[in-house]
Amino acid sequence: MPGTRKLGRTADHRTAMLRAMVTYLLENGKIETTVTRAKEVRSVAEKIITTAKRGDLHSKRQIFSFITKEAVAKKVIDEIAPNYADRNGGYTRIIRTGPRRGDAAEMAIIELI
Repeated sequence: MPGTRKLGRTADHRTAMLRAMVTYLLENGKIETTVTRAKEVRSVAEKIITTAKRGDLHSKRQIFSFITKEAVAKKVIDEIAPNYADRNGGYTRIIRTGPRRGDAAEMAIIELI
C-alpha cells in the first residue's frame, strides 16, 4: 500500500508529531527514534529543505506554516538550504542502532548530512 505510514495515530496526531520531530531534527541536526518514524521524518524533512532551496516568498511562507519554531524556520532558510544548493536530495542519513530495551522496537538515528 503506497503512501504515508499511519504510525498508529490519528491524522492530526501524526501531523503534529511529524512537525515536532522535523523541527527538532532541523534545530539539532540529529534525533534518535524508531526506524519507521525516521523514514517518515526523512520524507518530510527533505521536502522542507527542497522547498527552502527555492527561496521565494511562497516557499518561505510554506516553511513558516509547517515548522513550529520561528527561529528554526529562519535557520532552514538562511543556513541549512544554502548548504545543500548543489545537492539534489539525500540531505539526511538513517543509521540503525539496534532494538530498544523496553519493547525491542528497532531504533535508528536520523541526521542531516
